[in-house]
Amino acid sequence: MLISRRRTLALVGATLTAPAALAQTVADSPLGQRSIGSPKAPVTAIEYFSLTCTHCAHFANTVMPQVKPNLVDTGKLQIIYHDFPLDDVALMAAQVARYLPADQYYTFIEALFASQDNWAFTPGIDYKQALYQYAVLAGMDQDTFNAALNDQKLKAFILQGQQEAETQYHVDATPTFIINGKIFPGAMEYDKFAETIAQAAAA
Repeated sequence: MLISRRRTLALVGATLTAPAALAQTVADSPLGQRSIGSPKAPVTAIEYFSLTCTHCAHFANTVMPQVKPNLVDTGKLQIIYHDFPLDDVALMAAQVARYLPADQYYTFIEALFASQDNWAFTPGIDYKQALYQYAVLAGMDQDTFNAALNDQKLKAFILQGQQEAETQYHVDATPTFIINGKIFPGAMEYDKFAETIAQAAAA
């Protein structure tokens, strides 16, 4: 398995919201789909990722700033996110991210990727407390944060999804992409990723 690292927080501030706005609807269920892009897009990419994966961080920090405006926002691509936590810290982070409203999910995980070194790899850090600081910036209160980490159903859901990915697609590294049903392991640079999407659209 490929493991990871990250940078600084600039994106979380953009997700600031009042804690009251975190009241969950059915669409915001922690077990619900987390995705960006139109479900009518001609290409669907499922991304298996870990929030403590440096390769996933590289893709999020250097490739997604081109992918989102050029492929996602233009209706060419939908990306569906599937957690594949490589360690307990990544699992905690995944649970917290899924307790935010669905429309804040992408911005929050991008912020975690951008600040990965701060909350996931600082020697001697209290991982739980570090994650909480980012959750607060996204508008999450202490009770919701605790509920996220104590949600055994959510934890089982994430781990079951990881096991199914290993069995069905033989995923053993992050990131791994399933693009219109075809498996592409590893973090691609933008040109290669865009070419792969174009080929899938033309197939």
